[in-house]
Amino acid sequence: MSNVFLAKQDMTVGTPWKKILYFSLPLLVGNIAQQMYSTVDSIVVGQYIGDDALKAIGSSTPVVYLLMIFFIMIGSGSSIMVSQYFGARDRENLSKSVGTAVIWTFIIGTVLMIMGSLITEPLLRLTNTPADYIEWSKDYILIFFWGVHGLAFYNIFAGILRGLGDSISSLVFVLIATVLNIIMDIYFVRDLHMGVAGVAIATVISQYVSAILTFMRLRRYKDFDIGWKHLKPDTKTSKDLFRLGIPSGIMQGMFSISMLFVQNITNQINIADITTMVIRVDGFAMLPNFSFGIAMATFTGQNIGAGKIHRLKQGVKQGLTLAIMTTGVLTLSIVIFGKNIMRLFTKTEANVELAYSMMLVLTLGYVVFAVTQVLSGVMRGAGDTMTPMWITIFTNIAVRIPMAYLLAHLTKSTSWPHGRPVSTFGSLLLTWIVGAILITIAYRRGNWKNKALVDTGAGDVGEGAYDAGT
Repeated sequence: MSNVFLAKQDMTVGTPWKKILYFSLPLLVGNIAQQMYSTVDSIVVGQYIGDDALKAIGSSTPVVYLLMIFFIMIGSGSSIMVSQYFGARDRENLSKSVGTAVIWTFIIGTVLMIMGSLITEPLLRLTNTPADYIEWSKDYILIFFWGVHGLAFYNIFAGILRGLGDSISSLVFVLIATVLNIIMDIYFVRDLHMGVAGVAIATVISQYVSAILTFMRLRRYKDFDIGWKHLKPDTKTSKDLFRLGIPSGIMQGMFSISMLFVQNITNQINIADITTMVIRVDGFAMLPNFSFGIAMATFTGQNIGAGKIHRLKQGVKQGLTLAIMTTGVLTLSIVIFGKNIMRLFTKTEANVELAYSMMLVLTLGYVVFAVTQVLSGVMRGAGDTMTPMWITIFTNIAVRIPMAYLLAHLTKSTSWPHGRPVSTFGSLLLTWIVGAILITIAYRRGNWKNKALVDTGAGDVGEGAYDAGT
C-alpha cells in the first residue's frame, strides 16, 4: 500500500490537492457512516412502525442539535490547537491540548445528561410537537442524552486524530459501530418491538463502542503524552480552547435555534415526516462539503504551524476545485435517483413525491455551500473562528427565520392553510446563497491570516507571502 494512505498525514509536504484528497476521502466515508446512525433509525421506524414514528424522530432533531453545541465547541477548538501545535512540533502544548479537551468533554457531558432531562419536554412543546407522537420524541431524546458521553468522546477523539492528520482510524471505528447500530436497530425494533426507544438505545451503544476504539488508537501515538499530568483543565489551554471553540458552538447554536423556529412551521404544516426524509438525504449530500471544510482546516492549521504560508493559496484553489466537482456529481445523482432514495423511508407515494420536490430545491444550493465550507475551514484552521460565527448568526437569524415565516405566509392556500412545504427549504437555500457571498468577501479581505496560535516566522502572513484572492 502506498505510504500516502498511512493513518497520519503530514500536510505540510507534498502536492496540496493530493494531501487534501487523501485526507478527505476516509473522512467522507466516516462521516457517511456516522450519518447512517440517524438515517437507519429513520428507515427502520418508518418501515416497521409508521410515519408517526418518523415524525417523532424528525421533531427531536432540532433539540438534539441544540444540546450538541458544547461538544462541537470543544471539538472545533481542540482540532485547531492540535493541528497547529502538531505542525509546530510543540509536544508540551499538544499534550495539554489533548488532556484539556478530554477532561472538559467529561465535565460538559455530565452536565448535559442532567440538562437534557430538564429541558427536552419544554423544547418539544415550544415547537408545537403534536400530542400523537410527543412521547416518542421525548423518549428518543432522553435516551440519547443519557448516553451522550459515547457520542461526545468519539467526536472529540476523532477531532484530535484529524488535527494530527489521521482521518483513517476514526473511519474504521465508525464503520464498525455503524454495522453494529444497523443490526441492533432491526433487532430491537422488529424482533423485540421496542419502538422508537429501541433505535435510540442501539445508537447509544454503538457510539460508546466507537469512542472506546478511537481512544485506544489515540493512545498509540507518540507525538504527545496523555497521562494524568495532562488530564486536567490547564488554565491557558482552556482559555485558548474555548476562545477558538465558542464561535463554532455559537454557530451550531444559531443553526439549532433557527431549526427550532422552522420546526414550529413544519409541525403546523404537519410535514415532520417529509422533512425528516429530506433532512436525512440532505445530511448525506452535505457530507462532502463538511469533509473538505475539515480537511482545509487541518491543511491550513498544519501549514501555518509549520510556517509554510506559501502553500495556502495553491491549497485553497485546489481544495475549492475538489469540493465543487464532488458536490456537482452528488447533486446530479440526487436529481436522478432521488425518488428511489425517498422510498427507503416510506411506503406512501404521495410523501415520496413531495419529499423529492423539496429535495430539488436544496440541490440548487449545494455548490455555493461548498464554497462556504472550504473558505470557512481555511479561516478556522488559521485561528479565525469569529468571522464564520458572525456570518452564521446573521444568515440563520436575520435571513432564514424571517424568510421561512414570510414564504409560509405568502404560500398559504386552501390546501396548505399554514403555507406550502417549500417555504422551509426555500428559506434554507437563500441562507446558503447569502452565506457564500459573505464568506467570500471576508476571505478576500484577508484578516484571518494573522490569527495563528504559534509564531509562523513570517510576520504578517499577508505581506508578500500570500495573496488573499483565489
